[in-house]
Amino acid sequence: MKNILLVFVLFASLATKAQNKVQTKKQNPLYISFTSSNSRFAKDLKPAVSPTNNWETTAWKGEKIHTQILVWADRDIAKLTLSISDLKTKAGNQITKANAKIGFVQYVITDEFGGGCGHRKPEDFKSSLVADPINWGSSIEVKKNNLQPIWLSINIPANTTAGQYKGIVTINSGRKISLPIVVNVLEHLLPSADKWKFDLDLWQHPAAIARVHKVELWSKEHFEKMRPYYTMLANAGQKSITTSIMNEPWGHQTYDDFPSLIKWVKKKDGSWFYDYSLFDKYVSFVMSCGITKRINCYSMVPWKLSFQYYDESLSKDTELVAKIGSDEYNSFWSSMIKDFTKHLKEKGWFSISTIAMDERPMKDMQTVIKLLKDIDPNWKIALAGNYHPEIEKDIFDYSIASRFEFDAAILKERTALGKPSTWYTCCEENYPNGFTFSPPAEHVWMGWYAAAKGFTGYLRWAYNSWPQNPLTDSRFTAWPAGDTFQVYPGPMTSIRFEKLIEGIQDFEKIHILQQGFKQSGNQAKIDELNQLLSTFDLKMLKEIPSEKIVDEAKSKLKKF
Repeated sequence: MKNILLVFVLFASLATKAQNKVQTKKQNPLYISFTSSNSRFAKDLKPAVSPTNNWETTAWKGEKIHTQILVWADRDIAKLTLSISDLKTKAGNQITKANAKIGFVQYVITDEFGGGCGHRKPEDFKSSLVADPINWGSSIEVKKNNLQPIWLSINIPANTTAGQYKGIVTINSGRKISLPIVVNVLEHLLPSADKWKFDLDLWQHPAAIARVHKVELWSKEHFEKMRPYYTMLANAGQKSITTSIMNEPWGHQTYDDFPSLIKWVKKKDGSWFYDYSLFDKYVSFVMSCGITKRINCYSMVPWKLSFQYYDESLSKDTELVAKIGSDEYNSFWSSMIKDFTKHLKEKGWFSISTIAMDERPMKDMQTVIKLLKDIDPNWKIALAGNYHPEIEKDIFDYSIASRFEFDAAILKERTALGKPSTWYTCCEENYPNGFTFSPPAEHVWMGWYAAAKGFTGYLRWAYNSWPQNPLTDSRFTAWPAGDTFQVYPGPMTSIRFEKLIEGIQDFEKIHILQQGFKQSGNQAKIDELNQLLSTFDLKMLKEIPSEKIVDEAKSKLKKF
């Protein structure tokens, strides 16, 4: 009898569990969770982590903060929408919902580092889908069993009163689910992006914008399409305007052309005429978007020693092929630089302009430096490349490859003189980098690394040199996927770009704290902050994931 009863109880228990399992499946067809903005997840897999239904974070006044929300369903969602409430304190202070933006993260094809630089065939490299573009759309369709990451961004107004702000994010997939958020605003104030000290230099590519938007190059429509891209870059703290003073300064290493902004004309009598009308229009336009600190002019030492111009006697475009330092080269460039110097002074731009070079040999640099200084000793020169102590004093804007560091005394002197002294990454570095497959925290790590090593900022060669179809495939023929751009057509921001801004904000926080501790004579806090920065070293990054280093450092920084 006992055995029969035991079987009955066991059967009833199993039936109840099965019924609960069915009910749970019916009642919870959605997976919704906050997750770190440093994480990426596969599109076709349900996340194998327990969901988190709330988000609490700490922010400075003036800071932009962000997080991710994951949505997965075992059914199609015809229309997924999100909304956010005002954030309020118990005292009635608020951060209005107008300061928040909600975007849907999209997926693109990426590949792998695979040795870095050099032309590659897609079939030779492992490819996959990766979450990166962020579309600030109002709604999205989500297919069954597909993961949809959502990017939540909140700008904390500079005049916000310090305190704990609470609000609700509402997700509507046919039924509404509310998730609480808490933002603890500190007394510290982060200045606006135009006042950031960080020297950000992401090179702009205007022709790529014309191509993706199918408008005529340099037309009114083209300039209209460029404005939101350049404004978005200015809001990240960009300091430099990328200008091409000759045709294809990088030897056409991009999908789109890189035409000269200056028209070179050799007249029938052998004299030269230079048409600066497009250069002037373009520079003025970019300045109107908020990028005003420097005009970097590329380049007297291009990757291919071929210099194009229009020959009136031949009635066609032609080219001069000449070695750096040859009589032909010196004559060709001396005439132009003398005229260009005069023009820039008339425009009031000479003091903020540089003749810029990219990864050029030291001997070529020495030749160009002499030519420029002979014409006007006040010419400024920019170089992104190896560190050459022999020419360091002649380089105003010097960005060195990640394998180099400035000598501490030299860096201190450069900083005191107001010389931009930055570092850069390119196709050569597996990490840290900004490829579409790079861990997002690496872009945050870069800002901390700049602060740790005393650099004034960071340079990357391509803001928007897109491949053929960037919104579906981030790969390019010559470098790891995503190397040629950081944002997407639209314009659409990206996880990479947002994390880069986060790292820049952290850089600014560190410098503000350092300055405050020095003024108050708080050596103990200075030492504590320096100890924290010492964890940001390339050798350590090889052993410890960037996310772990960044998370630990940020948790300590918010306590200062």
